[in-house]
Amino acid sequence: MSISELTALLLFCTAMSFSPGPNTTLSTALAANLGLQRALRFCLAVPTGWTLLMLASGLGLGALVTGVPALRWAVTATGVGYMLWLAWKLARAGQLTAVDTARLNVGFWQGVGLQFVNIKAWMLALTLTAGWVVNAAGQPAPNPGERLAIICAVMVFFAFSSNLTYALVGSLLRGWLAQGQRLLWFNRVLAGVLVATALWMLTL
Repeated sequence: MSISELTALLLFCTAMSFSPGPNTTLSTALAANLGLQRALRFCLAVPTGWTLLMLASGLGLGALVTGVPALRWAVTATGVGYMLWLAWKLARAGQLTAVDTARLNVGFWQGVGLQFVNIKAWMLALTLTAGWVVNAAGQPAPNPGERLAIICAVMVFFAFSSNLTYALVGSLLRGWLAQGQRLLWFNRVLAGVLVATALWMLTL
């Protein structure tokens, strides 16, 4: 991979990873409600799930998901439904003492699985595959295995660092949010972000 290709990859991954989305929203919510230690499991789950997704996409599964309308809509519907359910749970949490894993149930394996029902993540994986693993003619670029490994390593770093950054923000706000109705309204705003993201996914 040339320097120009690597630079473009780093810029693309930075923009995609640090922009708000379901993963960063949940990282913020988990840290604000349950603390940074609880959120770290999800922060580790995101790069784990995304790496598995990228490998699957590189091996052709991504093209199958996006190429078969019924399968694509099944993935989208599952992801949208799950995010709406999380938004509903989050919007009801108004006190730190009232929030537990039963109410905001996004553990490590749920975080890994969320990547596979996120059509945005599938589109990102396909974009990376098309831009850096195969050439314009759709044929594998030189050293496709090496390129796929580089992409996965880069995305592991950015997926973890972006979610950890959002989780740190949520953790720093934890004390301030514990006062009055602040946490309730904070959670409702984040729930609104999840709902907006879910609706946006329906347009992809």
